[in-house]
Formats: sequence, structure tokens, C-alpha cells
Amino acid sequence: MAVVVALALLAPPGEARAQASNGNGIQGFLDNLFTGSIANDGQSASLAPRGGSEQTPSPPKRPASSAATAWSGEDGASGHPLMTSAAIRQAAANFSNCVAAMWPDAARRHITRENFERFTAGLSPDLRIMDLMDSQPEFTKAIWDYLDILVKDARLARGREILATYKPQFDAVEKAYGVDRYAIAAIWGIESNYSTQMGDRSVLQSTATLACVGRRQKYFRDEFLAALEILNRGDLRPEQMRGSWAGAFGPTQFMPTAFKRYAVDGDGDGRRDVVDNPADLIASTANNLKKDGWQTGRAWGYEVVVPNDFNYMLADRAKAMTLAQWEQLGIRRAGNKGFPYSSDRAYLLAPAGAGGPGFLMLQNFRVFMKYNPAEAYALAIGHFADRLRGGSPFVQPWPRQERVLSRTERLELQQLLARQGFYRGTPDGQIGSGTREALRGFQASVGAPADGFASSDVLERLRRR
Repeated sequence: MAVVVALALLAPPGEARAQASNGNGIQGFLDNLFTGSIANDGQSASLAPRGGSEQTPSPPKRPASSAATAWSGEDGASGHPLMTSAAIRQAAANFSNCVAAMWPDAARRHITRENFERFTAGLSPDLRIMDLMDSQPEFTKAIWDYLDILVKDARLARGREILATYKPQFDAVEKAYGVDRYAIAAIWGIESNYSTQMGDRSVLQSTATLACVGRRQKYFRDEFLAALEILNRGDLRPEQMRGSWAGAFGPTQFMPTAFKRYAVDGDGDGRRDVVDNPADLIASTANNLKKDGWQTGRAWGYEVVVPNDFNYMLADRAKAMTLAQWEQLGIRRAGNKGFPYSSDRAYLLAPAGAGGPGFLMLQNFRVFMKYNPAEAYALAIGHFADRLRGGSPFVQPWPRQERVLSRTERLELQQLLARQGFYRGTPDGQIGSGTREALRGFQASVGAPADGFASSDVLERLRRR
């Protein structure tokens, strides 16, 4: 499976949050990852429970708005007709009419006319989002670099402070939902670095822009109207709804439609405040995981040792087997540990190919994938949760000597695979399941481990054919 961790792992580019099954993810972090503006892990902030004592940590200060970056004025990299410069300008000129035309749909959602006018007054399109929506980073991070950035000692220390500070809230949520507190705390830490990196774009402005401009208007129309519903009900105030360019907000980054499905009132105050109320935040995140299929008392997965002669054609999300069956194929849990529930079904993930560690992924890993459909993200969440629980780092080394392919090289790799009859998709520089399948086919044809790993070595082999 591909080692590259970037927007290429999330389909299509720049829309991890908007494309996830429930809209959740780490798009704000990924934006920072590729612009080199990741905040220091030393930053810390806490959310205050409503009605807390003087000893309760105060809510985090929201970052000051940075100077807006202007839209480039260029066509989008996707080539979509609605992402041409002319189409974007035309849609932007009609923005006010587009927003006003959503009133009938808002009324059907029981939003009052007064609130519709109040919350949409003065809205203008943020066209810089068009560049972010169609961004195509040339260089990306390897999965080990990605994990190094996210699973750091300072962030782990802050996570343990959060678990101690809000122990009563975590206790109540574990009892009510059966969701592991460490998984919730890990999502909080990975998504926003414990509330220090939540994004500072207006959710209303972002979703209104995307509802009226660009290639995802139908999807974001629902997000915009859902944002209006949240404000109309009084759960949150407009100034609280600030987040990523795609509209994700709060410490665990809810999209407006995900808020509607999963947000709960954790402390009984009549509001569902997933931004500044830790009881609501923790309960809502747990409710999300529970409704997505969380299995109480089960792990997310296990690091495993894969035999040298293993058939990597079995490393496929669609080829799940029981842990006992994997053991029969020679798979062993790292660190000479046993599997506690041998009848649990899992699939094998080899994110760095035969040269790196393997993982058997259980149902709870699939739940993380519903939060954000990137295997690297889900692996980071699971590993971070284990480390918060007191677990050790991964046992096996990553192939850090491997060079990550650039987007240009990934395009070339797909084109070469297509020319030789292995790849049937449209080359786009993204290493997805189709590319990995094609890579496995090519590797098998030349007698190499068919692990689907897009390495510089396999690219050279393709060039020589």
C-alpha cells in the first residue's frame, strides 16, 4: 500500500473533510502541513466546563484572524468546468442572489426569516477557498514523518492533562456510550492539538462560498443550511463557528451536517456546545463514534510482523479474515504478544510495503476511517490513543531511507502502469486503491513483493521496461 500521506490519500484533493462519510477529519491540519505553518506542540489550552470553579482552566483564546490571502485568479487544477477562472468570477458576481435563493429551503428547515436575514447579512464569497479546494501539492510527507509530527511527547503530555482535568466527563461518557476515552482524547489532540489549531475562517462564509461557487455546490448547500440551523436553534453563536476552509469547526472538527447527526447536550444545559463546553464536546464525539459502529472493549488494531515470503495480494481492505486465520498464514503480533480475541475479523494494512511494519485492522479502525477516510489519519488516531493509555511506540522500524515520490513522479508511475496494461484509471498523481492494485500486478509480474508500495525503486523498474 502507498506510503505517501497527503491530500493524495484523500479523495479528491483538498476535500478530506467534505468527502468523509460524516464530514469529520483533519483538513485544517493538512492545510498547515503543506504550508509549513504547523503550530508548536508546546501550545496548550483548555476548555472550561459550564459553571466550573475558579480552579477550572479557562477557555482557549481564539487565534487572531490572519491577513486574508487573495484568490490567485487561476483555473483550478481539477479541470472541472465550474473551477475555471471565468466560472468562478461569474458565480461570485451572483453570490448575493445565490444566498437569497436559499431562503425557501431554510424556511422548510424552520429557520426564521429574521434569523436568515440576520445571519446572511453582509456575507461575501471567500474566493481564496477555490485555490485550497483544488490544491495539488507537489511534495508530500511519508507516513513516518506524518506520525512523527502528530504523535509527539508534548502532545501526549497535554493529552494526559486533558484526561485528568476532565476525568468526570470522560467517566460519564464511557459509561453512557461505551467508547474508549483514549480514542476521544486522541481525536481531540490530532484534530486541533487540544483546541489550539481549530481554524479561523467563518463557517458561514466558507460554506456559503462553496454552496454558490465551485464544483461542490450541492454538497455544501446542505452544509450551509445546516450551519444556519445550528445558529437558529441557539446551540452556538456565529463567533464560535470558525474553522477550516471546508467548514469544519470545534476541537474535534465537526462539519455542520455531522453536528446535526451527532451533537448531544452532555451536561443538560439545553445547548449542544461542541466548541467551548467539554461535556458536550466529549459526549458528542463519543456519540459520533458509537453511531459509526464502535465496538466496546475492542482494540482498533494490532502491529504485526509479516513473514518475508508473504503474499501481499492479501493486504487488501476487502480481504478480512479472523485473527486466527491470519496467524495460520504466519502473521504474528509484534512484541511476541497474543491476540486477545482470535475470532475478531481484521484486514492487513502494509502502509510502507514489505519494508515496514504491518497492521491488522479491526472494526474500530474502520470507525476511525469513517471520521476521516485516510488510513494514515486512522493509524495516527489509534496509535496516539494507545500511547495515551501507556502503550509503547511501534516495535518495527519504518523504511526511512525511502524517498517519497513527487506528484510529477506519481503521475509518471500511473502513466507507465497504464502503458503496460496494469492501470485502467485516469492518471491524477494520487495513489489510491486502483493504483495500488496496478502496482501489485506489476510487482508480481517481475517477481517482486506485490505490496503495492509506490517506491522510487518500482518507478525505476517501470522506466526500464
